[in-house]
Amino acid sequence: MKQIKIDSLSELNDVAREIIDSLEGRTVVLFRGEMGAGKTTLISRIVEELGAEDNVTSPTFAIVNQYEGTECRIYHFDFYRIERLEEAYDFGYEEYFYSGDLCLVEWPEKIEPLLPEDAMQVMIRVVDEDSRIFEIE
Repeated sequence: MKQIKIDSLSELNDVAREIIDSLEGRTVVLFRGEMGAGKTTLISRIVEELGAEDNVTSPTFAIVNQYEGTECRIYHFDFYRIERLEEAYDFGYEEYFYSGDLCLVEWPEKIEPLLPEDAMQVMIRVVDEDSRIFEIE
């Protein structure tokens, strides 16, 4: 496990690059952290690092957004509003998770039984208003 502490948003691209460099063939990344911890902000930096020029927003209502990186397609999920596992089945989560495309997942706790075993875990802990600790497994 790698642990990175940042004290400024200006350091977030370093965390994004570390996550990308740590993928080691994995294509599903789970982002865990309290509301407001910075999951969407970190995902926007990862998408940017991968060459996508899209404006990254949380797909809270759509559940999934798609971005085109220079070398890969990126799916950004937000399962916050999911209330039953059947909802994930209904939109075909398997087609995304096992597509080989990069899947960045917010609120994975809502669909825990459906997650691939080899998914990368990123835990975000809030230290204070500006500081965060990122644990990358």
